[in-house]
Amino acid sequence: MRVYVPLTLPGLAEAHKAGALGPGPLTAYAVTPGLREWYVSDDIEELEYAALSRAAAGSLRLIAGDPRAARRRVVVALDVPDAAVTADPDAGLDPASVGEVRVAGPVPLTKAAAVHADADDAVADVSAAADALGAADQGDEDAQFTVDGAEDHELLWFGVQEIPALLG
Repeated sequence: MRVYVPLTLPGLAEAHKAGALGPGPLTAYAVTPGLREWYVSDDIEELEYAALSRAAAGSLRLIAGDPRAARRRVVVALDVPDAAVTADPDAGLDPASVGEVRVAGPVPLTKAAAVHADADDAVADVSAAADALGAADQGDEDAQFTVDGAEDHELLWFGVQEIPALLG
């Protein structure tokens, strides 16, 4: 199963140094029955993009919680055995957790298919979104507009071998 693990750049640096993501359980996003129902599509590429987008939102939350983290969203795409992934069936009722799964972990970086990260031109919007996230969660529409601005930036694709340059 392909899962998308939200990280920060410091989290990616730790995983790179250790050679693995973990310890588990890891919060990740995947094409789950709940995501299929929420997104209403049978196109697997669209569904995987939706799971990646959910993970990017998770990365933004991690950034908001770590003022020292660089303001670039990071998501690692991993291929893991189905048995290593669990989903909370009750979480499907919460719109904020659509597609969310747990990976038993740790997962070697050799299982990574790719790393997705913001380009440098996204930093200002991601920073503003991280700062506005709390207010957006409280229903502030202007803050939500700012958070949505980060989503206007597509995450770039990086091969696992490019992690050192990405961290550079």
